[in-house]
Amino acid sequence: MTWLKMILLSIIQGISEFLPISSSGHLVITESLLDIQADQTDVNIVLHAGTLLSILIFYHRTIFRLLNQDRRVIPLLIVGTLPVVVIGLTAKKFAEHMLESPLLAGCMLPVTGLFLLMIPRIPQKNQSYTEITFKQSLLIGFAQAIAILPGISRSGSTIVAGLLTGMSRQSAATFSFLLAIPAISGATILELGEILSNQHLSTPLSLLAAGAIVSALVGLLALWLLVRWLEKGKLHYFAYWCIPLGIIIVIMQLLG
Repeated sequence: MTWLKMILLSIIQGISEFLPISSSGHLVITESLLDIQADQTDVNIVLHAGTLLSILIFYHRTIFRLLNQDRRVIPLLIVGTLPVVVIGLTAKKFAEHMLESPLLAGCMLPVTGLFLLMIPRIPQKNQSYTEITFKQSLLIGFAQAIAILPGISRSGSTIVAGLLTGMSRQSAATFSFLLAIPAISGATILELGEILSNQHLSTPLSLLAAGAIVSALVGLLALWLLVRWLEKGKLHYFAYWCIPLGIIIVIMQLLG
């Protein structure tokens, strides 16, 4: 892992974790193209930790309300997290190698694009994320769970699910990223457990620190852009990135 590769991965993670283009898909593709070892758990931890920090900073007022007057939302987040826990642990145990496939990422990116193209066709409603039901939360949780597949955008699938269940655009985005906090935290803890069991780091601390800082800063910018593009009804524009990129990657993989 060189400085250039670390900074590049951090930028890609920060952008694609929040913009609806699939961070896992872009990282899998980048690692394949640059011949970066995908099993560097310590790198995965700092990249996820950086984007988690972005959410905590960007939504700090919302999180503060969540811990005070909006505590009704906490059980909703727990219910919404259950699908990704069950499906994620199962996939990690039985299909981890498949989740590192650039070909699968290429196949799934157009699916993300189709999700995004649905957004302008969804009637706008005004339900707040504080008013949703457990059923709605569970449905959004399943949308988050399918984003375990590389190429399926977590933010894109959960925002679309939120809009389909009746939330306003701003509330759909807010609930999507609140739901990301336990999901990203859980993944980070699991990866940290792997490092502690091995009792060594495969990447220098200076590189890891740089990766965390860059992914956090880029993530903040990406969050700011996403919220504004969603409010302006422009989020579906990212479909025109996901669909062609997915087709190109599939062709490249099939041609070797």
